[in-house]
Amino acid sequence: AMDWQVLTRELSLYLESQVRVGFFGSGVGLSLVLGFGVAYACYYLNSIAKKPRLVASNDRFCRFLEEYCPVVTETYYPTIWCWEGRVQTLLRPFITSRPQVQYRNELIKTADGGQISLDWFDNNDSSYYPDASTRPTVLLLPGLTGTSKESYILHMIHQSETLGYRCVVFNNRGIAGEELLTPRTYCAANTEDLEAVIHHVHSLHPSAPFMAAGVSMGGMLLLNYLGKTGRDTPLMAAAIFSAGWNVFESVESLEKPLNWLLFNYYLTTCLQSSISRHRQMLEKLFDMDLVMKARTVREFDKQFTSVMFGYRSIDDYYEDASPCRKLKSVGIPVLCLNSVDDVFSPAHAIPVETAKQNANVALVLTSCGGHIGFLEGIWPRKCTYMDRVFKQFVQAVFEHGNKIFSM
Repeated sequence: AMDWQVLTRELSLYLESQVRVGFFGSGVGLSLVLGFGVAYACYYLNSIAKKPRLVASNDRFCRFLEEYCPVVTETYYPTIWCWEGRVQTLLRPFITSRPQVQYRNELIKTADGGQISLDWFDNNDSSYYPDASTRPTVLLLPGLTGTSKESYILHMIHQSETLGYRCVVFNNRGIAGEELLTPRTYCAANTEDLEAVIHHVHSLHPSAPFMAAGVSMGGMLLLNYLGKTGRDTPLMAAAIFSAGWNVFESVESLEKPLNWLLFNYYLTTCLQSSISRHRQMLEKLFDMDLVMKARTVREFDKQFTSVMFGYRSIDDYYEDASPCRKLKSVGIPVLCLNSVDDVFSPAHAIPVETAKQNANVALVLTSCGGHIGFLEGIWPRKCTYMDRVFKQFVQAVFEHGNKIFSM
């Protein structure tokens, strides 16, 4: 007993000498810090770190994912110091690294006289697929105002490079530095440009396995395309990340005071700056002064997007742009990752019941992750949970796809 007393006295003297100053100099301070640390760890492990919810009516699709894309069944441990949805959404662009990617740009003409900028990552050094004609190809669709330079796109390309695949990024009209040749940009509902790009890529490499991945608005556009085409598409499968399922619910969520302050106003200014470069061309059809006065995404869509694509009202546009209405018609395997704390796509608007009615659809719903956040690890510079889902699912489709295509 004497030895134990000596040991504890020595330890407390050592700790006091290490943390002699102020509050922490007392045993009470140290105990409080340790107590808080233990309580926080318990809270994190019990309430924050959870397995995602996998929603899929097709047992074969479920078994396929469990075997070849196990990340969707494993516990997701969000970054311990920033797991809240808004914080993850805000920090990801600043924290995550930006892998170096050398693109080859291609401009393709559209039927209406416009042009689309494609950024190719050919991966000609691919040792797994040295034959370019059969090298698997992933079409990537960035989010609203996003281009091939977004960090999440660069990470997807980095993951694809290690697997030997080729990537091509579909930049929406007028976004990636190219000129607008007609007074038309893009929207989530109109799939004509995407159809042209898919046809173009497939015609260049008709023997190459081909799939697509869309993020945020890119995911919405891809879902709207898949809902329209059903099985009649050269794509084998698709991955969708942080899509806004119901545009009415998304804009309503983004108009709540805090969300307006953090996201809506900034997003509106991004939309305005992306079209201000083309002001001369667009002034032929729009009152640009009015468009530039918009203070919310809804006001911008009312004055600009819905008018450009000939909708009678903004409600008609939002109805047409909402992928939840098209999900039942999707005819190829689709994996959709959403976080239930994403303010851009509120949990109550995720079409869980509709997804259960389509054997081609699997939803993966995490409790944390925000909008294109999904940060994990103590210092989440490199790979996010979303990147890992992308890598495993794309590899599963290209290398074991025949296991689900007999569904």
